[in-house]
Amino acid sequence: MPIVRRAGSLAALTAALAFFAVALVAAMPGAHAWAKGSPGGLSTTTPGYETEPGAEEQTESETTPTGPPDSALLLGTGRAAAPLDAPPRVRQVIAAANRIRTKPYIWGGGHGRWWDRGYDCSGSVSFALHGGGFLSSPLTSGSLESWGKPGKGRWITIYANAGHVFAVIAGLRWDTVGDTSGTGPRWHPEMVSSRGYVARHPAGYGS
Repeated sequence: MPIVRRAGSLAALTAALAFFAVALVAAMPGAHAWAKGSPGGLSTTTPGYETEPGAEEQTESETTPTGPPDSALLLGTGRAAAPLDAPPRVRQVIAAANRIRTKPYIWGGGHGRWWDRGYDCSGSVSFALHGGGFLSSPLTSGSLESWGKPGKGRWITIYANAGHVFAVIAGLRWDTVGDTSGTGPRWHPEMVSSRGYVARHPAGYGS
């Protein structure tokens, strides 16, 4: 019988200590955040998992960017690096243009087939737009005058007239004018006059 009493006393003491420990933890700052945190016990206030206060209540208008977008970076290889805040389809346009950035200028190039040995102005712009899913077939510069929506776009603006077309994509000019690398589709950091051109942009990508 003494053994039974000791066992019972030990069990009671263990239960009391456990209760005290639970009460102590519950009183600690952040204990409730840990208990109600993300799956796996990670608190929503744990570094790397922090959620912006009120993010779940934000509406579409509150989450739509209103400031100017970041610009693409022109690398030494002539390749453009898309900015981190660029939408996926804009990134795809930039990636497509990068694929042909060393091709020569060939009149009519890029119109008989997408992958060609050279491109003209409208062929190179069409190729880039096709990469983002904005075009299903190449267009001439004259046809691009009425493509998409009128005016400048937030990420992509096409400047077209009957004789020439170029694009400004994430702040870089995509054009076939000659430079130190030769005439052909190239990225350019500097802008040119848009006088005499019609500005168009993809639907849903306005300024």
